[in-house]
Amino acid sequence: MNLKLKRISNIKSNTLQITGSKSETNRLLILQSLYPEIEIENVSNSDDSQLMQAALASKDELVDIYHAGTAMRFLTAYFAVQKGRQTVLTGSNRMQERPIKILVEGLRQLGCDINYEKEEGFPPIKIIGKDPISNRVSLAANVSSQYISALMLIASSLSDGLEIVLEGKVTSVPYIEMTLSLLRDIGISGSFENNVISIKPVKVVSPKLVVVESDWSSASYFYSIVALSMGSTITLGSYKQSSYQGDSALADIYKKLGVETIFNNNKITLKQIPLPNDSKVLELDLANSPDIAQTIAVTCFGLGKACYLKGLHTLKIKETDRLEALKTEIEKLGGEVTITEDSLRLAPARSIRSEISIDTYHDHRMAMAFAPLALRTTLFINDADVVSKSYPDFWDDLKKLDFKVL
Repeated sequence: MNLKLKRISNIKSNTLQITGSKSETNRLLILQSLYPEIEIENVSNSDDSQLMQAALASKDELVDIYHAGTAMRFLTAYFAVQKGRQTVLTGSNRMQERPIKILVEGLRQLGCDINYEKEEGFPPIKIIGKDPISNRVSLAANVSSQYISALMLIASSLSDGLEIVLEGKVTSVPYIEMTLSLLRDIGISGSFENNVISIKPVKVVSPKLVVVESDWSSASYFYSIVALSMGSTITLGSYKQSSYQGDSALADIYKKLGVETIFNNNKITLKQIPLPNDSKVLELDLANSPDIAQTIAVTCFGLGKACYLKGLHTLKIKETDRLEALKTEIEKLGGEVTITEDSLRLAPARSIRSEISIDTYHDHRMAMAFAPLALRTTLFINDADVVSKSYPDFWDDLKKLDFKVL
């Protein structure tokens, strides 16, 4: 499905309810499978979370999670400790290009039985579930925090718990902290000190209702819309000021881009404020929140503001190479972008081209990050239904703000 976003002069102020966090939901679904005493509210309606639910409910040997990267990592660890179960875990062509080797080697250190069905280091993988023979694992910490969280989520179900020793600089620390906080919420104790994560064994947890906070990554697109609008406000629910999600850094970051965040009754109101009167380059280290890099880069482009974003090495192994994709699509629109292996530099834009088709590369965040530019120009979004991966209601919600989605 390709969409046309016709240029609009401004948006209609409105209140929107954003679906539950995909990151929190997918962690809690694994924990619920290990501890059925848990109940979950405000579950994400994203494709990824639905695929996770289907995979956990499946009794088939072949489990296909398509484009769901989080599901691939978390389910690899989960099925590895399901004693007596044999599973072949596979995904889309792009998923079969995304590395899984570090996690597999970590699980093999524990004594798990995992083999590659095709190319070494990549899905599909064949898993023979068994009881681990060790309770200590070491792995590189600078590639993807999802490998670490995958191990953390199964740790308390092991007879001796688990000690995870992280080697090198840890990537995306807030996602590790999120996992640890969710474990604590359901009564599982753990610690994260000096690059060592320790989690105690727990056989049964007390019945617990966990309410998933709405997704901050999804909120980023509305921060961008308000930044590019003319004095409009948008209210979003349900959000907490003390969030587990690293992307809640948006509230501070977007102050520099002319958006104030007002917290009230588990909602946030985004209000446009004067853009800081300086010509400085916006410099940000997004190592702890790389998923909002695309949104910020496009916002800066729309505002004609230069930015330098670093800490982005994990973007190379996402649904697409997001750094290359950003460079290609912004330059189509008339921007000037320089990238390295872990950074992006955007020059101030003097103008924005019209009637340009934005390719999304099977990446939901490419579609949603570029959509706010309809406040500056008419554009086309190719393969627009890719947004269902994390935010199926996105285009409908834009229509509620008076975007012309054709």
